[in-house]
Amino acid sequence: MKIQDLGPAYGSTTSRLRKGRGTGSGLGKTAGKGHKGQKARTGGSIRRGFEGGQTPLYRRIPKRGFTNHFATEYAIVNLADLERFDNDTVVDVNVLLSEGIIKKELDGVKVLGNGNLTKKLTVIATKFSKSAEEKIKAAGGKIEVK
Repeated sequence: MKIQDLGPAYGSTTSRLRKGRGTGSGLGKTAGKGHKGQKARTGGSIRRGFEGGQTPLYRRIPKRGFTNHFATEYAIVNLADLERFDNDTVVDVNVLLSEGIIKKELDGVKVLGNGNLTKKLTVIATKFSKSAEEKIKAAGGKIEVK
């Protein structure tokens, strides 16, 4: 076997379909578009969300409220979640991600005071609630705002 004898595997390549080239081609006359109708015409594409002239769903549903796309969204961590760490552990975003406590960092991490903390930890986060701050300090831990 020589390199010039090599070719693609049988059935892996097919010739392109040439539409509108006579009835014998199988795609002649209507060129695979069927008979008449909007989709058979030139430029007969139907835009997204079009429901045949009926008022589309996105216009039938009432619009309420406002979503601020620039709002900061924090990954929430409760003190009860931090109880699993050993004493004198430095808890930061990377540790929380690796432990599976948070799924994404988002715009930062906020620690809330739900639950009790008995371990002495150094917690590094973007924000702390007042109760979380007090409970961490009461347990002998430290707080670092990143």
